[in-house]
Amino acid sequence: MVARPTRLTPPVECVRLYDADAGLDGVIAIHSTALGPGAGGCRFWSYAGMDEALTDALRLAEGMSYKNALAGLPFGGAKAVIRRPEGEFDRARLFRAFGRAVEQLGGLYVTAEDVGTSVEDMREVASESRHVAGLPASEGLAGGDPSPWTAQGVFESMRAAARFVLDSDLAGLTVAVQGTGNVGADLCRRLADAGCRLVIADPNPGRRDRLAAILGATIVGVEEIASEKAEIFAPCALGGALTPEVVRNLKAKLVCGAANNQLGALEVADLLMNRGIAYAPDYVVNAGGIISVSAEYLGESQSDVTDRVAEIAPRVATLLDRAARERRSPAFVADEMAEEIIVGAQRVAA
Repeated sequence: MVARPTRLTPPVECVRLYDADAGLDGVIAIHSTALGPGAGGCRFWSYAGMDEALTDALRLAEGMSYKNALAGLPFGGAKAVIRRPEGEFDRARLFRAFGRAVEQLGGLYVTAEDVGTSVEDMREVASESRHVAGLPASEGLAGGDPSPWTAQGVFESMRAAARFVLDSDLAGLTVAVQGTGNVGADLCRRLADAGCRLVIADPNPGRRDRLAAILGATIVGVEEIASEKAEIFAPCALGGALTPEVVRNLKAKLVCGAANNQLGALEVADLLMNRGIAYAPDYVVNAGGIISVSAEYLGESQSDVTDRVAEIAPRVATLLDRAARERRSPAFVADEMAEEIIVGAQRVAA
């Protein structure tokens, strides 16, 4: 997400994470608790400094508030980001220290996996805190790695959006996928099974090449992927993929991907619309992961997750239809819908 006017109150709290002995250095940003505890994953990444980490945390936390609101979840928005230490470090010790920091918040923040973290990391967090999800699932209950649910929601959203925007099913379409991590790779497998032609890019040549060999995908450079000839562009890496320059060179008619904070600048939403490129807002289509996380934390079943993830694609279709009728960017329509839910909850709480 990008800086813009909003009717929401400022962030509830920002908590500095620091334990020199454990190598912990980061921040927890809690954006809203109007609908419930702030929920959002923990990102583990090589940030240049704390200013960069804090900026990322605040943007991601805001996105979680909007994502959780539109997904109908009883949670506010929050995010943790941890700077990856340089050199050797004890990963288990670091995440146990993070778990202690989460526990000290007394349930104000619920954490889970995000970019750079795993089920094993969350196990370490769980040794110190109750307020964590993304753990191995008990039979019949929600739990485990949430990334397949994210990929499923994005895939179903892409199919619904293609029908609305392109008047076509996915079979035979070319999809340019930027990023082949857990979610991106899972999405690629689903797209290949649906009969799509795939063009992929990833800075990690090992995982990119293995996936291309399995799926018969075409490989291009990270800088070239957005301008490839494709009907759909799917950003599935880190945020900020859609800059004004990228959008001016896009050949796709639909953008639908798993990455958070895809709009690199405020004007990008209007630029996409002016170029006739439909945008499926990231925090709407990629809600499958947090749906799984929230169900696990609430002690719900896998079938509850399945039912809620199945609601994502119809929500995307409704959103695109409303945006087309109102001749506005889907990004702004989605923001407005989420803010109405959050502000309504704030008024009730007041």
